[in-house]
Amino acid sequence: MFPKNAWYVACTPDEIATKPLGRQVCGEKIVFYRDGKGAVVALDDFCPHRGAPLSLGKVCEGELVCGYHGLKMGCDGKTVSMPGQRVHAFPSIRSFPVVERYGFIWVWTGEAEKADPALIHHLEWADHPDWAYAGGLYHVKCDYRLMIDNLMDLTHETYVHTSSIGQEEIDEAPVTTKTENGVVSTSRYMDGVMAPPFWRANLRGNGLADDVPVDRWQISRFTPPCHVMIEVGVAHAGKGGYNADPAHKVSSIVVDFCTPETETTMWYFWGMARNFKPHDQELTKQIQAGQGKVFAEDTDILEAQQANLLRNPGRRLLMLNIDSGGVQSRRLLDKLLAAEQTPAQPAAAAA
Repeated sequence: MFPKNAWYVACTPDEIATKPLGRQVCGEKIVFYRDGKGAVVALDDFCPHRGAPLSLGKVCEGELVCGYHGLKMGCDGKTVSMPGQRVHAFPSIRSFPVVERYGFIWVWTGEAEKADPALIHHLEWADHPDWAYAGGLYHVKCDYRLMIDNLMDLTHETYVHTSSIGQEEIDEAPVTTKTENGVVSTSRYMDGVMAPPFWRANLRGNGLADDVPVDRWQISRFTPPCHVMIEVGVAHAGKGGYNADPAHKVSSIVVDFCTPETETTMWYFWGMARNFKPHDQELTKQIQAGQGKVFAEDTDILEAQQANLLRNPGRRLLMLNIDSGGVQSRRLLDKLLAAEQTPAQPAAAAA
């Protein structure tokens, strides 16, 4: 259901600031913490002594201490010590490749020797003074692919997000879908429309009139295994739309990391990066709160959808042209899964 040889966002730095964090990613139960030098460590969340979750313990001088009998684990998965016991012969537990980058903790759940940090999805807006970012985390009871489907087809906004970002013109605007260089993109442009409530608030936040027609755009990009970045924005009509001068528009990147937990549950790291008034912290809080409400609406419908699919496993789902983004995204995922399941072929013998 999910590729293992890939980097996934597992948590944010604040989640491991004071104690270990236990989190399941791609079916693997992992404990995250910081060692004595502040580097992130990811180990199998299983004490080799009696099987207690190591995440229920604590970090003492950079070593993970089991909360059951005080066994200490090294960052490499080897047992270090245990009060009054000889434990150096204990077998090592699994250590996962882990990287801290762009304000997130990334973990590789597959073959460790293939874990190249250069493969981590580049986030051009992260750690940049001209951009501001804020987001959150939802635990969602649905297959992560349903969330990808949702984000690659924004037609649902008209019906699910009626009080925030939805408007009838979304239904009426044509959608273009393409796959290039391993990335699926869907785009929609709406000219001469009135901005919905969420975007009216952003126009006001950037000192622009909110009661005039605007040109609006939505460009969703899926990068395997589960990352969707959506360029969104509005510009005063007739000023160039997507290419309008910043003085006439508000635009941002909706950030979506859909990390699988199990086959029917996921960790949804959501947020928005913007390049207008990046130092206005109050505006950042307002956008974060508004976006949180929007994504909560998605969560409600997706969890209900997942429950319905589990009750009806034999029912065939119908596909329309608006589903092309999700369909092409799943094709990329299927290729990754097939590649992992195909055994490596031995090198041909020399003649």
